[in-house]
Amino acid sequence: MTVKDMIVKKIKHALNYIFVFLKWSVIAALTGAVSGLVGTIFHVSIEVATSMREYRPSFIYFLPFAGLFIVFLYKICNMLENKGTDAVISSVRSDEGRVPFLLAPLIFVSTFITHLFGGSAGREGAALQLGGSVGSMIGELISLDEKDMHIIVMCGMSGMFSALFGTPLAAVFFSLEVISVGVIYYSGLIPCLVAAIVAYALSVLCGVEPTRFVIAEIPEYSSVLILKTVGIAVLCAILSMVFCISMHTAAKGLKKAFKNDFLRIFIGGVVIVALTKILGTTDYNGAGMSVIEAAVTEGHAQPLSWAFKIIFTAVTIGAGYKGGEIVPTLFIGATFGCVLSPLFGVDPTFGAAIGIVALFCGVVNCPIASIMLSVELFGAQGILFFAVAAGVSYMLSGYYGLYHSQKIMYSKLRAEYINKDTL
Repeated sequence: MTVKDMIVKKIKHALNYIFVFLKWSVIAALTGAVSGLVGTIFHVSIEVATSMREYRPSFIYFLPFAGLFIVFLYKICNMLENKGTDAVISSVRSDEGRVPFLLAPLIFVSTFITHLFGGSAGREGAALQLGGSVGSMIGELISLDEKDMHIIVMCGMSGMFSALFGTPLAAVFFSLEVISVGVIYYSGLIPCLVAAIVAYALSVLCGVEPTRFVIAEIPEYSSVLILKTVGIAVLCAILSMVFCISMHTAAKGLKKAFKNDFLRIFIGGVVIVALTKILGTTDYNGAGMSVIEAAVTEGHAQPLSWAFKIIFTAVTIGAGYKGGEIVPTLFIGATFGCVLSPLFGVDPTFGAAIGIVALFCGVVNCPIASIMLSVELFGAQGILFFAVAAGVSYMLSGYYGLYHSQKIMYSKLRAEYINKDTL
């Protein structure tokens, strides 16, 4: 090969990098814009549903009947067997990498209904499904190949998560990490980052306020406080396993006990109504953002609020209502950390923040995303504490996870390839 040929080859190689960079910048920006717009509409819809339910608490009595309508919608669309967020995660690893378009309107409407009538659920499960569906739709419209379809699905997930929570960095690394624990798809870093930033900017422009919490005071670093953080994280790791087991056991148990989808969701709704009336509070209906805020900013939480939220969420999702598990995770982590804090002699607001980060990491197995989430939610001042909490919880939470389609590619204990499903 001549010198001229070598130079031409290197130029072509460099131009290929530039072309791919520009290509994904444009595609990801488009995906982010669509995700940001849809995410903003979805965010406003959930806020409206929450406000309506709080204004008319009697809406809770219609939850069982609302559940029947959700099952009806999925049945007529032939989507009863769709695995929701698990299907989106699996699509990134599959050869086809496509998410059904019908999933977007179905999860949008059904999550709105769940929140309107008091089911205990979050919104990020819907966000990931909406985002995956949007990304897949755009990929098909511009005829991307199989490998590129995987990336654009992650772009959609990042964009929608970013638009809903106002946490673009956490959205990016969550999408990259959650697919295969131990392996990060760095080829998707720039596309996901562009999509998340565009979606975030668009949502802010449309008036959506990013999720932020102001902790009264971040303590000064000390070896003693680090050890206390480790103690809280250890207990949160155990609780994360309890939460995952509860979610999976409730889903399997209810499906086994009530094989008919209509009957199962109706019974689940009745149970939620009964529990709400017995406890005499609506704190555990919907997402519960006000309870999270009270724990983090005021240091106030009921002693067993974390346990009740686990029960409410397990029954709601297990029965067939739609939504997500991440906001309930934040609720459980915040209240659990807040309640634990006096035992460790730390400020309740600080304990609540540690609880959020540690429990989130324990159930999703995404340590980098958890650290990024801590910075975007609470600021960077306490990043060392949050990094310790995330690391401890990640290691000690075993191979449990909220998403069955998530793969643990490498052992948490040693440099060993294991390629196993989460428990």
